[in-house]
Amino acid sequence: MEQQPVALERDYFTDKSVLLDPYDFFEEIRARGPVVQLESRDMLFVTGFKEAVEVLLNKADFSSMIAAPGPVAPLPFEVDGNDISAKVMAYEESIRERDLMINQDGDFHQAARSLLHPLLVPSRLKANEAYMERLAAEMVREMVAKGDCETVGEVAVPYVTLVIADLLGVPAEDRQQFRDVIDQGPPPGNMDDAESTAQSAALTFMIGYFMRYLGERRAHPQADDIMTVLALAKFPDGSLPPLVEPAKAAMFLFAAGQDTSAKLIGNAMRQLCEDLDLQDRLRADPSLIPAFLEEMLRLEGSTKMTARLAVRDTKIGDLDVPAGKRVFVGLAAANRDPRRWDHPDVFVLGRQKIKEHVAFGRGAHTCAGAPLARVEVRVLFEQLLAQTSAIALSEDHHGIAGDRRLDYEASYIIRGLANLHVKLTPRRSA
Repeated sequence: MEQQPVALERDYFTDKSVLLDPYDFFEEIRARGPVVQLESRDMLFVTGFKEAVEVLLNKADFSSMIAAPGPVAPLPFEVDGNDISAKVMAYEESIRERDLMINQDGDFHQAARSLLHPLLVPSRLKANEAYMERLAAEMVREMVAKGDCETVGEVAVPYVTLVIADLLGVPAEDRQQFRDVIDQGPPPGNMDDAESTAQSAALTFMIGYFMRYLGERRAHPQADDIMTVLALAKFPDGSLPPLVEPAKAAMFLFAAGQDTSAKLIGNAMRQLCEDLDLQDRLRADPSLIPAFLEEMLRLEGSTKMTARLAVRDTKIGDLDVPAGKRVFVGLAAANRDPRRWDHPDVFVLGRQKIKEHVAFGRGAHTCAGAPLARVEVRVLFEQLLAQTSAIALSEDHHGIAGDRRLDYEASYIIRGLANLHVKLTPRRSA
């Protein structure tokens, strides 16, 4: 696979213009091929849809151990030889109690993920959806009565935080603590707060909280209590895990789902405000909202990338990949691959096979909370459209159409607006 060198290659991880708006950069890289060896970093950069899916499905040759720290983080061991799988496995075993599910492979990952199953069974999601509908109706009613809102901070973040707290069985009186702690932390991969300890402090708080509550439930189980179900959940082999394992699973679902869903709400709201015909169409036919959200996940999904480490000599397509090579999997780039999607930079409601996008990943690490995200965002937009006759961007904050001022967070992982101010016109009764 021949690649033409580029004279000046921008650095995805430090160039703020790229972090704020990555799509031109993705196309610069894509012009050199679907899988490219970067000049500025010792890693492969995948923009091709087919190639991204190939890597994500190949759990034999690629490890997820660098998914959370990212492909620029140093490895904890020396790479030598054409197979480092034993080193990866030994390292995962050594840090298992403190590692996150997103970084784990094989049986470690399968066992950790199994602990989330009781939270995501249809009956639990159905009960959670009823809570979403009440919460969304109340929040939107307040915003519409006020006439305006800041979508990200006033609506999206508190809404998804309370939804996940309900799913996990966090008592109502404790939910404000979660909102306060999360509000203080930067998003994952945030360039402006690279040295901040706020994010780790939030994770530490949630682990400690769930350890305490789950410990109480193991000692004193309660009927019809989701915390009890989670506390007593077993690994696939029938063993009861150390208490830290269900606590980590709960923390991971809370932390990972909260930020990505909130950013999806902001990105989707912006699209509706810029396309008034689409807004009117969805208002007239709410059954189109799920298709709208799937296209938004493809076009402006809130997770831009993930990372993998080659554990043995392998290939991506016809490109040789040596053991120890870091691989940047550009989810947002793959979702705009013109070889897979016609007119990939254009919003198209009702695209064929739209759910094949990779906004939620693919394979063993497909986002466990994807069903929850789809429902919670749909429910909120149903209420937003049902209770309004128009939603428009605030020109005072964002400027006029064609000359918008929009602030995106400088994260190499998350694609999301820092804020989005909108005007809400109430729907007149018949």
